[in-house]
Amino acid sequence: MDRSTHDSRRRALLAAALCATALATLPRLAGAQAASLKIGIIGTGRIGGALAEHWARAGHSLLISSRHPEQLKPLAARLGPKVGVGTPAQAAAFGEVVLISVPYGALPQVGRDYAAQLRGKVVLETGNPFTARDGAMAETARARGTGVASAEYLPGVRLVRAFTSVPHTAVQGEAHRSGERIGVPLAADDPAALQLAERLVRDAGFDPVVVGGLARARDFDVGTAVFGRAMSARELRLALGLGR
Repeated sequence: MDRSTHDSRRRALLAAALCATALATLPRLAGAQAASLKIGIIGTGRIGGALAEHWARAGHSLLISSRHPEQLKPLAARLGPKVGVGTPAQAAAFGEVVLISVPYGALPQVGRDYAAQLRGKVVLETGNPFTARDGAMAETARARGTGVASAEYLPGVRLVRAFTSVPHTAVQGEAHRSGERIGVPLAADDPAALQLAERLVRDAGFDPVVVGGLARARDFDVGTAVFGRAMSARELRLALGLGR
């Protein structure tokens, strides 16, 4: 074997060894990154407050907000040092992931006010349009499907419709229940955003049920057979025609 061939083989073996070392570190790095997320919550009411509690217990860092952030200080103190309080603008800027849990009629204003802070981020949105509360825009949103409507109100975000059909009492009181967990239907057009939402549903103590793209969010909108029911993931899949 001549010297040049020997040197080439040594370089190839060294490159392979370095590659193997790098690959071996990937699970540890991925695990470290997966251990904690920064989550901003805009609207810390019944759903937002319950999810803040579940996600804080899962080890995530949170900034919770509302129109009256001073009223959230007792909740933040109870949830621990990784939970802060701020304005909706601060929550939108803080989060790698942002939960928007506001009355549906407020969604267009949220989209306008915090567009710069939300742009490009994964956003989980929980609101449902009710005509008696939200006016004519609710009728339009329900006719078009909330996934399609919400995407227009929140341009530039990686939107996931999540925690929209499960009763707030179940979100508050039945996380991590024994036996079959409650299923949470999800709809999104962004596969990576959907994957992250699935993780956060599990971290909150529920089972994610992927329904499809944002257009399919209408399958679990207000008025559907699954809306307002605390169904197991298995029951939910059957009801939505997704198989077992």
